[in-house]
Amino acid sequence: MSDPQTVSAAVAKLYNTYPFPSDPLLDEPPPGYNWRWNWLAAHSFCTGQKPQRQNIRILDAGCGTGVGTEYLVHLNPQADVVGIDLSEGALAMAKERCQRSGANRVEFHHLSLFDAEQLPGEFDLINCVGVLHHTHDPIRGIQALAKKLAPGGFFHIFVYGELGRWEIQLMQKAIALLQGDKKGDYRDGVQVGRKIFGSLPENNRIVKYEKQRWSMENHMDEHFADMYVHPQEIDYNIETLFELIDASGLEFIGFSNPGFWQLERLLGKAPDLIERAQGLSDRQRYRLIELLDPEVTHYEFFLGRPPLLKNDWSEDEALLAAIPELNPCMDGWPSQAIFNQDYQIVKLSQDEFEFLQACDGNLTVKEILAKVQLGLEGVRTILKQHLILLTPGQ
Repeated sequence: MSDPQTVSAAVAKLYNTYPFPSDPLLDEPPPGYNWRWNWLAAHSFCTGQKPQRQNIRILDAGCGTGVGTEYLVHLNPQADVVGIDLSEGALAMAKERCQRSGANRVEFHHLSLFDAEQLPGEFDLINCVGVLHHTHDPIRGIQALAKKLAPGGFFHIFVYGELGRWEIQLMQKAIALLQGDKKGDYRDGVQVGRKIFGSLPENNRIVKYEKQRWSMENHMDEHFADMYVHPQEIDYNIETLFELIDASGLEFIGFSNPGFWQLERLLGKAPDLIERAQGLSDRQRYRLIELLDPEVTHYEFFLGRPPLLKNDWSEDEALLAAIPELNPCMDGWPSQAIFNQDYQIVKLSQDEFEFLQACDGNLTVKEILAKVQLGLEGVRTILKQHLILLTPGQ
């Protein structure tokens, strides 16, 4: 299937048949948070500091049924949000979802990624989750969206990884073979796939992988169809991923799960190999990591358009003069055991807890440390755990 119009029509047909994601519609804001969709947390992750303004424009490119769009509106109360998608059925659900939960600073357009230039103006944050890999030309797609990114803006992207989706690819091909002439009939594809899983032995590798990773969500036909009978999918590895990134013309800022991309967690017992790896480029190191830990089902990362003002707070004077405030994406506060922005539990010492209590957005780090028994390295630890946002001092 190489004709662009044929691909787009097939993808639209899938999502009109099975609108995705299938999260329930609520009459209240959605629960929890995704920090990647929160401008304050995302900006801090990308630059080390709190943004100077919050009245921004956000584009949700390939918004589907509006699950991410709804969060983008509620997590960014001063932002104007635009959602685009090529499925009219999914857009209808997105509009209803946002209307019901009071996400009223949003407008939707029935538009392909490739036609993003039809939207007026530029965007400070572009969100594109689970979309580029379903287009016939991801490079053209990323370039079309990159043109809409404002200087100093960020582009959040999620695409599939080939290594961790190997079993999924096998199942996709098996279903297609058994469908024969019925390929493109997505309800038949789901039925065939269900029957295959119901027949295979329990110790079958594909069955075991499905149960370990996906069965909780794949009991819904919308999720099963999106995973196993999608008409268009391109999976990446580090090498092909950076070909896509380079084509965007934007700066690669980093993966949003940096802990995974630390070689020490895999080769920490072999310091001589860690030393050898110092001679590798960042991309070669990323490739080594995914080869040694091939569980990579997707890549989630940020790109940016310069100028990007970054601060690593390595200079003591700059850190002392900074004004800290609590990261809006954490749960369980106030307590000495809280969940950080990645929903990982963090246990605070009494001194760390008292420091965070004093982070009111007015006092500087220096002023707080005059009252709390915590050194600058302790502040840097809290910062590394993404518990605070910093505004540079005047």
